[in-house]
Amino acid sequence: MVAVSQMGNRPGVLAAKAREALGSRHAPVVVGLSLALLGLTEAIVRAATSGADAVSVLALGLLACGTTVPLAVFAAAAAAFITCATSVLSLAGFHTLTAAGFVAVLIALYQLGRATPQLHGLLRLSGIGLAVPFLVLTFTGPHPTSSEAAALTVLLAALAPGAVIGGIAERARREARENSAARQMIANTLIEHTARGERARIAREMHDVVAHYVSMVAVQAESARLGVPGLPAAGAERFSAIGDTARAALVEMRRLLGVLREDAEIGAAERHPQPGLDQLNELMDEAREAAGSATRLILRGRPITLEPGVELVAYRIVQEALTNARRHAPGAAVDVELTYADASLLLRIRDNGPGPDGPVPAAGHGLTGMQERASAVGGMVRTGAALGGGYVVEAILPARIAARA
Repeated sequence: MVAVSQMGNRPGVLAAKAREALGSRHAPVVVGLSLALLGLTEAIVRAATSGADAVSVLALGLLACGTTVPLAVFAAAAAAFITCATSVLSLAGFHTLTAAGFVAVLIALYQLGRATPQLHGLLRLSGIGLAVPFLVLTFTGPHPTSSEAAALTVLLAALAPGAVIGGIAERARREARENSAARQMIANTLIEHTARGERARIAREMHDVVAHYVSMVAVQAESARLGVPGLPAAGAERFSAIGDTARAALVEMRRLLGVLREDAEIGAAERHPQPGLDQLNELMDEAREAAGSATRLILRGRPITLEPGVELVAYRIVQEALTNARRHAPGAAVDVELTYADASLLLRIRDNGPGPDGPVPAAGHGLTGMQERASAVGGMVRTGAALGGGYVVEAILPARIAARA
């Protein structure tokens, strides 16, 4: 069964190898010179057996080379025209054509159809029109002296258009394969970019929302353990275990966020309702209760209407800044200032903690997330030491998201 299968596949394998060989860069030179050698030999043998004089032998040899050598020397279009013209001259003037010349004409026309770009339709039609002289010779030209020459003339008249059309079909198949591969590559790229953007969005939401509440659990557990008077040792141990578990969850979440954010680009804007500045009071109350420290909200200027995407970014920046203050400066007072300008919103979140010179853990993804969010709506974020001590996060956000071309 295996042998039968291999025998059945052999024609297809041989055809594929033949197409690959003909498509190589040196194939026209090799084929043209080989056919020229065969055609010249055939012309000399024919002239010698027919008793022709030296001039006729020279003329037949030149015609044999003229029908084959152009394959190795000229481009596809020039080779096809020269080969066909020389073949017509050989048939009309000397009533003969070598078998190598016959093969060379078909190969030249096939290459003309295969190599001509899609835009050169007239050149392709002229390639099909190269069969017309052979058709004319079949009916009105001088009658060949041999039945072999007559048969070759009829075959060229019939097969020349087919050779050009075969080359055109082969080029169309090749272009279809290339276009299909390009479309598949574009589709894979779009899918990959979409997946990266979605991973970045999920990572930001997990960091801004889930991590925020888990850190509140850790802070509240620690505050209860230290702040409740007369707490039994077993209760203090339970609160300590709750805090340790919450901190371990934060560590694992940061590891997961690192995986999600790996090679991820800035994702698209969120597609479902998200919190805005209307929920800022609730956020401040939660932060105040969790940290047990003073947290103030300061409003300046006349409030202006912001786009929902800008409000979401402002909310997330404040949320992240409060979380960082609670984590890196526990017990420090925090001021959240919102200043409305004519066409922008200025955010300033400052704590009176130790600042960057204090014991700050290794940087996570919070600052990167704030910068990405601000950048997505055309704003900017600056973080660093505050004048007079502490740490400050400042952001400038436009009232409206600029349209992109």
